[in-house]
Amino acid sequence: MDFSAVNSRVLPLNPQPEVRDEAALKQVAQEFEAVFLSEMLKYSGLNATPEGFGGGAGEDAYSGLLTQEYARAIVEKGGIGVAEQVFEILKQRNSEQ
Repeated sequence: MDFSAVNSRVLPLNPQPEVRDEAALKQVAQEFEAVFLSEMLKYSGLNATPEGFGGGAGEDAYSGLLTQEYARAIVEKGGIGVAEQVFEILKQRNSEQ
């Protein structure tokens, strides 16, 4: 595979944009916690379709969306502390740059 045609203007050297606004950092940290919680809730069996009753593939799709909303609601109510830790790490990282 030939990569000689790749232009550095197309692929930036730093793929992560710098975020200096603390509100934006907090938002990113909360989104991270929501994704983390959504995965944990999914594997816990929350919203699992009971045997003998179910709506097929559509129910499975909407069940995943409901799990994501549960995770967002948990984060809005204070979460489990992941967002605060991620926020502090991001803030520290930005202050060092």
